[in-house]
Amino acid sequence: MTSREIVRRAVEFDTPERLPVIFGSLGLNDTWGVGCKVSEGFEPICAGADEWGCVWEKPDEDSGVVNMGQPKGHPLTDWSMLDEINFPDPIDDSRWDQMDAALADAGDKYVRIGCGFTFFERMHYLRGFEQLLVDMHTEPEMVHELAERVIAYPIGMAREVGKRFRGRIDGMSMTDDWGTQTQTIVGLPMWREFFKDRYRRLFDAIHDAGMHAWMHSCGHVNDVLEEWIDCGLDSVNLQQPTNLGIEEIGRLYRGRICFESLCDIQMTLPFGTDDDVRREAKLLLEHWGTPEGGFVLSDYGDGRAIGVSDERKMIMLRAFCEIAAPELLAQLD
Repeated sequence: MTSREIVRRAVEFDTPERLPVIFGSLGLNDTWGVGCKVSEGFEPICAGADEWGCVWEKPDEDSGVVNMGQPKGHPLTDWSMLDEINFPDPIDDSRWDQMDAALADAGDKYVRIGCGFTFFERMHYLRGFEQLLVDMHTEPEMVHELAERVIAYPIGMAREVGKRFRGRIDGMSMTDDWGTQTQTIVGLPMWREFFKDRYRRLFDAIHDAGMHAWMHSCGHVNDVLEEWIDCGLDSVNLQQPTNLGIEEIGRLYRGRICFESLCDIQMTLPFGTDDDVRREAKLLLEHWGTPEGGFVLSDYGDGRAIGVSDERKMIMLRAFCEIAAPELLAQLD
């Protein structure tokens, strides 16, 4: 099987011949990532501003802190400014003019297009996290209007892929962090009111474009997983399996959604022993994977940010491959 077929079969529970691996930092990757550009002629409103007008601050390079930064400038300081926000246009031809070249290098890999900070994250980047949560109670009509304007971008992006590159892009990867360490950020009644139908529409647009829907979410998102499955999500990227409860998640959701995961990035990888890593790899494959598929091993991109060396990652990668992809071990020697 090609890499593309192996990933597709894992997502669809169609019995891949081995475990799919997304581990580019160590030389193994069954996927190929692409993205659309910002619109031609985009000029930031100030230093650090992105295309939506959100202003990012990053740690000084000499501080020793490693992270992507966070949005500190929120352009929607007042609801009266909603019509002044420059919501990006996914139809703009200049966003897509490099895509043919990017796809030409994909070979036989499974191609994913990224759409980060997809929905909830973009909403609170625009309005401010705490203020948005307050507004859900005090200004629900405005929050619904903002949600419609934000979700229009990823839906439009999916539709453009379907029109321009159908059959050449296999999945759309999204991010929305929904969990604290102990629970979903908002209760399920409110989550359903503002977000559920819009996620369903987004996943439907992705499927209509011939792609799988992939979502990353940090934190304790146990409750929202059921909602995403009901909305049609194909694969979920979870990087804190011990926080979620490996056996609990397996009992509730194994065989119902494909998991893209790895050993826990908060606990096991940075602080566990080598045997802890091997033991957790075995548990994840047993409780989250099935004989028909449903598990993809995926790297955490920046090991420095979580205090994990490449040597440590290699121990984990070998542990998974020894169980579920022994034919890849020779490539690691």
